[in-house]
Amino acid sequence: MAHKLVIILLNVSSNAPMTLSVPFFQATAAAAMDLEVEIYFAAQSAALLRRGFADTLFPSERREKSIYSFMQDAHQAGVKFYACQATLKELGINEENVIPEFDGSCGGAAVIGSICEDGVVTLTY
Repeated sequence: MAHKLVIILLNVSSNAPMTLSVPFFQATAAAAMDLEVEIYFAAQSAALLRRGFADTLFPSERREKSIYSFMQDAHQAGVKFYACQATLKELGINEENVIPEFDGSCGGAAVIGSICEDGVVTLTY
């Protein structure tokens, strides 16, 4: 069995917020199963790391729980959030406006190294 789950957010979009809750829900479930879980925010998905942005997105019209709430649940369960520094810079995300749950930046080599470890499963959304 795997000991670690790496989730790469690449194709999810704030234009389709229904797609955004699933990766965080599954990350939370995996963490509850005692897996080490990391989420890498790539391209436009990194906008979710800007303070206040994910608060405005809801996966359903009922607006019962924001995407940011799903992110908080995942982080509280132990999921780590990472993004490429260049992507953050391109999106204008910095220490002053990043969410407190952000665990740090990393480069492409770190992501590839992480997903190539034995016992690691990777999901891409």
